[in-house]
Amino acid sequence: QVQLVESGGGLVQPGGSLRLSCAASGNVFGINVMGWYRQAPEKQRELVAVIFNGGSTNYADSVKGRFTISRDNAKNTVYLQMNNLKPEDTAVYYCYFDKLGRGYWGQGTQVTVSS
Repeated sequence: QVQLVESGGGLVQPGGSLRLSCAASGNVFGINVMGWYRQAPEKQRELVAVIFNGGSTNYADSVKGRFTISRDNAKNTVYLQMNNLKPEDTAVYYCYFDKLGRGYWGQGTQVTVSS
């Protein structure tokens, strides 16, 4: 089993920044893909960013140029640096790890962008 623990959410003003972290513990051998999803009220969960074991990344169009995903394999941790935050970024953010084809989700962390 893999356990994921997220941190770093909170309330920030428009234009501000936050950094999310998600650390994996347990049987972490074989983790390949790490990513972040988000779900706003009354909306479907959507992919924000993903990073593969080799370091390649993909981003949702809505966050390109503002968000940066990175990973520390030695710490089994994925990060999401979010800059120039907008009210429409308000959502619960979930980390996602893929281990040998099986997905694991974090508990979610609330990000609220409001003045």
